[in-house]
Amino acid sequence: MSRKRPTDDGDELLTRLGSLTAQARERAEVQRSRVELAIALQRGMLPADMPAAPRYHLAVRYAPAYHGLNVGGDWYDAFTMPDGRIGLSIGDVQGHNIEAAAFMGQVRVGLRALASVTSEPGELLARTNDLLLSLGTELFATCTFIRLDPSTGVLESARAGHIPCVWATADGRSGIVDGDGGPPLGVQAGTTYPVTRHQLTTGGVFVLLTDGVVEGPLMEVDQGLDQVVRLAGAAAVAGMAVDALAAAVIKGADRVGHEDDAAVLVLGYDGPEVQPEGGSARPPSRRDGRTGV
Repeated sequence: MSRKRPTDDGDELLTRLGSLTAQARERAEVQRSRVELAIALQRGMLPADMPAAPRYHLAVRYAPAYHGLNVGGDWYDAFTMPDGRIGLSIGDVQGHNIEAAAFMGQVRVGLRALASVTSEPGELLARTNDLLLSLGTELFATCTFIRLDPSTGVLESARAGHIPCVWATADGRSGIVDGDGGPPLGVQAGTTYPVTRHQLTTGGVFVLLTDGVVEGPLMEVDQGLDQVVRLAGAAAVAGMAVDALAAAVIKGADRVGHEDDAAVLVLGYDGPEVQPEGGSARPPSRRDGRTGV
């Protein structure tokens, strides 16, 4: 009976290990390419420019976070609607892959397109929900949409399964926006979304964010929201620039140990234009940031 020599067994083992290593490397390269494509999709679908309105300032921050080689589908957006009011949206797609990133783009574009038909936040989310259901996908998204009237400082918001916004005023008050929301977009047909109204006051700020900012292995969502409330309150009292506040909020995401994307959108209001004696306008506010609305 013939028998393989030990050296032959060793050579066969090395050959097999080499083949498995090559296969693993090839799979890793394919997955890495998918992640790079998803990141490119995310960045390409986020707005390059923000709308402008006197005495209002807007700042955004976005931090993609990777869990293994996956990537999420958070987004933010701001645009001027046909009626002259400004639409603000922020949201999070279920899932962490290239499909989630692509679906994020569909939701964002759908919101923009339907805002040309109706700017009322509750109706807009309801129409977007019906649109996503008609696509037949199994994915869904949480979202907050806000309509800002620059002439009055009134904010009207509706939520679809998303975490609430945070507000703060220059006199030291701050908190979480009250009001019910509806289920995520793309889950249930015929859903209605209640609308909550908020009045921006001089020196006030309004913070929209995704759950990657306030929830993770190291912190529960209520603790994370309290952290943002404290930051927003201190910033409003100090007259901090919205850009600095957005940076501080996104940095706070590190303390929650998040494994998800993190997005922040901060709106600040200087108040009505004041014309002092002599007719010259009031000097620019300290609240001006690098990104302005």
